[in-house]
Amino acid sequence: MNAQELLNFDNWVVVGDVLNEEKYAYRILNKLVDFDFNAKGISPSSRNEEVYKSLKEVPYKIDVIDLCINPLKGIDIVKEAHELGIDKVLIQPGASSEEILDFCKESGITAIEGCALVELSYYNRKTR
Repeated sequence: MNAQELLNFDNWVVVGDVLNEEKYAYRILNKLVDFDFNAKGISPSSRNEEVYKSLKEVPYKIDVIDLCINPLKGIDIVKEAHELGIDKVLIQPGASSEEILDFCKESGITAIEGCALVELSYYNRKTR
């Protein structure tokens, strides 16, 4: 599976600083929504009620996690994903670590390093 193939799945979460307009997590979440994906934001350290704090709070079955967070926090997200049976993660530049990649491999999680914004720039939603 490659990053473009992840776009065949409808239910996404973006993990990162999704409320800060200057951050990529914000841009990615909004671009996914613009393309009619069912996408919500997760920001574990946010105190804002507009976003979820964990994967467990999301009220739908998550197909893909877009990891756009410091790898030190990202490892906890992929461990939670494994507990919930979520098996696909797109890891943005700067969000990856050997620990995350090793955990995903050992846990049967498809981990793809790439950029959602790049993939969406080549994507035609109408072809689905």
